[in-house]
Amino acid sequence: MSDRPPVIRDLGDAGLLVEFGERLDEPTYSRVRALDRALAEEPCRGFTEAIPSFASLFVGYDPLVTDGVEVREALLKLIDRPPPPPPDPKLHTIPVHYGGAHSPDLDMVAEKAGLAPEEVIAAHLEATYRVYIYGFAPGYAYLGGTPERIRLPRRDTPVRSRPAGSVMIAGGQCIVTTVDMPTGWWVIGRSFCRIIDPDAPRPFLFDLGDYVRFTRADD
Repeated sequence: MSDRPPVIRDLGDAGLLVEFGERLDEPTYSRVRALDRALAEEPCRGFTEAIPSFASLFVGYDPLVTDGVEVREALLKLIDRPPPPPPDPKLHTIPVHYGGAHSPDLDMVAEKAGLAPEEVIAAHLEATYRVYIYGFAPGYAYLGGTPERIRLPRRDTPVRSRPAGSVMIAGGQCIVTTVDMPTGWWVIGRSFCRIIDPDAPRPFLFDLGDYVRFTRADD
């Protein structure tokens, strides 16, 4: 948990990074989201974009309109104000196929965690996950909330290819992949739910701050 004053750093001549802490926890992330919402409601002069992360917010600006000093002052004023109320989060239910070819790493996760494979699945299903950020690849929503007893560090060596829809875990996070790609995370299931639709008005299924529950799909 972090209630320290934010640290604001220059990132080149067109951006600032507002750091609220050094690790992921709910109070720190809430402060990130509060500033993100405040900027959306009351953008400072020259504001171009805001990109939230787990414990920081990147704030971009047009250097032909303003400068870092002016933007920094505007951000400090927004940080000191009561944040606007957050939107009501949605709860998404995502079906997952477990076992066999859908779960290439399930047995290894079970062995490393000292559990039976079905206990790993049960642990994964019992949690409620929070959508913290998007990153790395289109539609990659990083979900926090993986139970402690199935938390493993990433692999030492990534696996060459895993299919889109892979449900994978590492540390306290979980992702449903959207493209075929190599990964160092542990794949314990697969979902055929469409997380990203490039042609839709809202291409991503989840909004930041939403919640996700997994259910076991009928094979």
